[in-house]
Amino acid sequence: MLARRFTIVCLLMSLFGMLFAILVAETGHPARTWERPATSFSAR
Repeated sequence: MLARRFTIVCLLMSLFGMLFAILVAETGHPARTWERPATSFSAR
């Protein structure tokens, strides 16, 4: 029973860890070249 609960907790923690790593990786990369900020369009 304890091993089953430990396995479930480990799987959930690894799932949340992977989601957190993806979130950090997505916010850390620089903006794409075709996604300009809104201020560059108002300068025309």
